[in-house]
Amino acid sequence: MQASSTTESRLRWAPWWVLASVALWPLPGPAEAVLSLGALAALAVLAVQRFRGGMALLSHEAWALTTVLFLSYWLPELLSSPDANNARRAVRESLLDLRYLPFLWLVAIAVANDRGRRLTFTGIAVICGFWLLDALVQAATGWSLGGPATADRLSGVFGAGNLKLGLVLASLAPFPLIAAAERFGLRGWLLVAMVLVAVVLLAGARASWLTLALALLASAWLQFRNRRAILTLVAGAAVMLVLATAFSDKLQERVQRTGAMLDGSSEGVDHALSGRLPIWRTAVNMAIAHPVNGVGVRGFRDAYADYADDADPWLDDPDHGAGYHAHQIVLEVLSETGLVGAFFWLGGAALAWRAWRFASPEARRRARAPGLALAVTVFPLNTHLAFYSTFWGGLTLLLAALYAGSLLADKPRGDAADGA
Repeated sequence: MQASSTTESRLRWAPWWVLASVALWPLPGPAEAVLSLGALAALAVLAVQRFRGGMALLSHEAWALTTVLFLSYWLPELLSSPDANNARRAVRESLLDLRYLPFLWLVAIAVANDRGRRLTFTGIAVICGFWLLDALVQAATGWSLGGPATADRLSGVFGAGNLKLGLVLASLAPFPLIAAAERFGLRGWLLVAMVLVAVVLLAGARASWLTLALALLASAWLQFRNRRAILTLVAGAAVMLVLATAFSDKLQERVQRTGAMLDGSSEGVDHALSGRLPIWRTAVNMAIAHPVNGVGVRGFRDAYADYADDADPWLDDPDHGAGYHAHQIVLEVLSETGLVGAFFWLGGAALAWRAWRFASPEARRRARAPGLALAVTVFPLNTHLAFYSTFWGGLTLLLAALYAGSLLADKPRGDAADGA
């Protein structure tokens, strides 16, 4: 009992460490340092206690699901390494990504009791709110804490050289939406939703538009369970879209580009997808040529020229431009990790869904925000950043650990420990 109490007290800082990691995402170097140091600190505390207090921190099921979700991500990259196109890089990525496991344990522990969940989820909502406010200031003045806006989109705190604002806000949208709904009801939820719509639209990444639309619709249904909320949301979003396009020529161009898909021709679809069709064809060629374990994690760029068509426009760019990765989760997994990778990813998804399906209503309520955020982030019918990149892979794994830790928290034991 004393060992459990000591370990628990040493890890009461876990929610703050998770929040520091999220808040520093606009600064890749410091964010990586916080992640790595947090992983080492958590591993050191648990190792000193020889995991004797582990069950007071996290339930058996949460330990297991967090670890399995990590392995579903990590084993494909390890198994893609032996015959990878760039074996040295694939092995290095696999070894570096081992640091995620203790960090994910730390994240799951951070939300394993009521205090930790309130602090972590509210903190993420506040961080998103700060980023939204900064983006609104940039929309009005052209400046934010990340510097001046680019010519065609909001960049916010992430800066003009790191255009991830819309994608990150869309993925994290369930946290401020649910926080606003629980505190202020439907009106608060609608206000946050409209601000999210405005900022994500002006941030320009069209993949984030679909991600946010999914998050808003699912959040409205889960939170209010009525058609009025959804109809109000749709009407409000339509008004925001009209107003935003009226004042932004660049946004008008993106809307028109998206509409080019409706003509049904391959040229129109490729134009709507910003020239991604050749990249996707190349990814398919890689997957067919290496069906078992792919060309190796992060080997897409190196293998691109070997599998691209001669007329591929991205070959004219010496660095292959957008051909750094497949821009789509299914094609990324199949081309870089093959059917082996797809097996582990699908297995992880199945176990995550099974855990949700058999969880109690109270557990589902606890895990709504991270569960929805994770689902919309990996939604397969969209375009994506590289999931085996440091930033997007880290974001996705963090959401997975928040989901596992909150869904499978041992509530009686966690609350008792929290009050000790």
